[in-house]
This record gives sequence, C-alpha cells and structure tokens, in this order.
Amino acid sequence: MSEPRLKYGQLAPEGLAKMTALEHYLNTGTGLDPVLLGFVRLRASLMNGCEYCIHLHTAELRKLNETTEWIAGVEGWRGSEAYTKRERAALAWTEAVTNIQEGHAPDVVYDEVRAHFSEVDTVNLTLVITTINAWNRIAISLGAYPGHGGAKDSVER
Repeated sequence: MSEPRLKYGQLAPEGLAKMTALEHYLNTGTGLDPVLLGFVRLRASLMNGCEYCIHLHTAELRKLNETTEWIAGVEGWRGSEAYTKRERAALAWTEAVTNIQEGHAPDVVYDEVRAHFSEVDTVNLTLVITTINAWNRIAISLGAYPGHGGAKDSVER
C-alpha cells in the first residue's frame, strides 16, 4: 500500500470544510436512517474500489450493530432476500447514480426509488450518493489508505 499523495484537507481546508458541512447535514438533517446511509456509502465505495471508504463505512455499520453477514452482503445485494424493497431501491439508485455514464439513471430505477422515497428524501439520498462518490474520487486520486491516515488526517468527515 502506498502513502497518501497529499494531505488535501490541509491544502484546501475551506473546500473540504464545505463538503464536511454537507456530510453533517446529510447525517443529521435529513431524517434518513443512518444504516441506510451507511450501506449506500458502502455500496458506492465498493463499486469505486475506494479501500479507505470501504474500511470506514464498514466500521461505521458495525458500530450501528449491523452483522458481518449483512455488511458483506451489500456487494451482492441483488441475489439476497435480506434487504427490504426500500433498501433495494436505494441500492439500485446508488448503482445508477454511481455509474451515471451507463444509462443516465434509467427511469425504471428512478421510478422504483420514488415509490419508496418522498421527493425530498430522493434529493437527499442522491446527495448522499454524489457526496460519497466525491469522497471516493478524492481519496483514490489524492491518496487515502486504511492504516495510512489519508482522508482522516486530511479532513474529519
């Protein structure tokens, strides 16, 4: 594992403070379930291959008393009956938004998420997904690796 490239939070503190403020809103101001937020963040991080964020969100889900089996199942959620229709809609929306270049968030996936989330919750869920994708891209490109500090040393989320 390599060392982080930059301590980006120290180099651009105002910009990362704005992202951190958005995270605070998403975690405390939306009313969305913290477990739902955790598995959405974990799914996007798995898709993007962000080791730091996978480690971080797995640990957060464990602190929320989620089982190892349930956490591990997020990657293959489509083949599992363990997730509710609402959770499945959120995971499908996570995949569509994360892979926006492949199909531009298809109507069928949007319709499913809207069947389970209000308009405001859909916007907030989309903000969670886009924000974790931004964190993944920052961590991957500028360097944040489990055991090497990286994002944690750069900015508190």
